[in-house]
Amino acid sequence: MKIRSITPYLFNPRSGKNLLLVRVESDAGIHGWGECYTSLRKEQVVETFVRCMAPYLVGRDVHDLRHMWRILFDDFAIRRNSVDLSCAWSGIEIALWDIIGKACDRPVHQLIGGRQRSRVRVYANGWAEGAGGIDDICEAARQVVAAGYTALKWDPYQGPWRTVASRADVEHAVACVKAVRAAVGPDVDLLIDAHRRVGPQQAIEFARRIEEFGILQYEDPSLADNIDLVAQARGQLRVPIVCGETFYSKEQFAGLLEARAADVINPDVCACGGILATMELAAMAEPYAVLFSPHNNNSTVVGLAATAHVSLAVSNFLIAEYFVNLQPACDALTATPLKIENGWLELPDRPGLGIDIDVEELRRWPYEDFASKRLRLPEDESPRVRQA
Repeated sequence: MKIRSITPYLFNPRSGKNLLLVRVESDAGIHGWGECYTSLRKEQVVETFVRCMAPYLVGRDVHDLRHMWRILFDDFAIRRNSVDLSCAWSGIEIALWDIIGKACDRPVHQLIGGRQRSRVRVYANGWAEGAGGIDDICEAARQVVAAGYTALKWDPYQGPWRTVASRADVEHAVACVKAVRAAVGPDVDLLIDAHRRVGPQQAIEFARRIEEFGILQYEDPSLADNIDLVAQARGQLRVPIVCGETFYSKEQFAGLLEARAADVINPDVCACGGILATMELAAMAEPYAVLFSPHNNNSTVVGLAATAHVSLAVSNFLIAEYFVNLQPACDALTATPLKIENGWLELPDRPGLGIDIDVEELRRWPYEDFASKRLRLPEDESPRVRQA
């Protein structure tokens, strides 16, 4: 069974960013859907990678997943990996698994080792989008808990991404975590994402101050490009450290694990090479007693389905990510949306990924140039104190 065509579709979910789905057609008349991770204002970069890679893959056997990545990395990219290359291949690879599962009349998880659990726990993210102050965030948290979610993640900082946060930003972040804990009660798991915002010293100080609020995960406390920074923070904390969102290769994750920098890794199936690569990353973490909590800032259809199949199959799964703000638009893309009940996803027993996409609905919402945040000027870095 050969690849006949590869078509990327940018989709505007009217929240957050544009998503990038990929449809692969085979010469057997079976199609599959995949998804590439994107980031705001750079979505078209990954789409271009998909279009440029497609001619090298059309005509190849759909089963030759490892060799296809090999020729893309070795020959197409000349052994210069990048996140955009990896994201583009991830979407294609996921679509190929969808085709293979449909051809075998089996769900993907049965082809990658079978289930180790019957359902997947998820935490809600994206619920604080558009919220203003702490009171607004608390109200949003109460609403998402009322909808049945038992775990929430958000970034409590309000300042820019810098190695040193202002004292006001740190105090605001601590107050925000305290207020949300009070708003949702003791039984909801809280996951904190610092987005690589500060150096180890401030990361340690912040984590120690929020520890009393019962934190399930503290994600990316410092810039992981120098993994020793994250390891330095982890070595002095009791809050579990999560790292790996910005990584996309085995080499990067090997360095993370060898540095003992994390208690949990969070690779993204739509960014780190697809289903097979994500399975391998989870297995790499097992000997280090490191858990697997996949990042998933992707659609609640294709990206979520791929994430869930992997999460069912790996041994060290903890919890997966779910962006509630993307759900309404994504549900409209399919006749059989994936449903979250009380914070759990139970995949339907259907071949492949178990989902299909309405192409006409997809085309109704093409790429939109989302308004970007204002980037700071030099004078913003040193604000003047007003004189009385």
